[in-house]
Amino acid sequence: MKVLVDLCVVPMGVGVSVSSYIAACEKVLTEAGLKTALHSYGTNIEGEWDAVFAAIKRCHEVVHGMGAPRITTTIKMGTRTDREQTMEDKINSVQAKLG
Repeated sequence: MKVLVDLCVVPMGVGVSVSSYIAACEKVLTEAGLKTALHSYGTNIEGEWDAVFAAIKRCHEVVHGMGAPRITTTIKMGTRTDREQTMEDKINSVQAKLG
């Protein structure tokens, strides 16, 4: 099943700058072959359910391995069974309505 996920991984106990941890997680998502779109407070991910959630698990493993004692993660996700829909489809639908 295809899934669209909005992922926000926040390492805790590592100071105020977390960009190196986020970059490591982005590398994990790319190496997993997933379609991603980084934004200012997270990453949109598109792919097959098992691949997406395996990559999220791997992000946690990598970030913990970098020394983060805690991680808090927020996930928003959606699936459809009536048709396939990409991240771009969702954006284009709204932009078309904006004129």
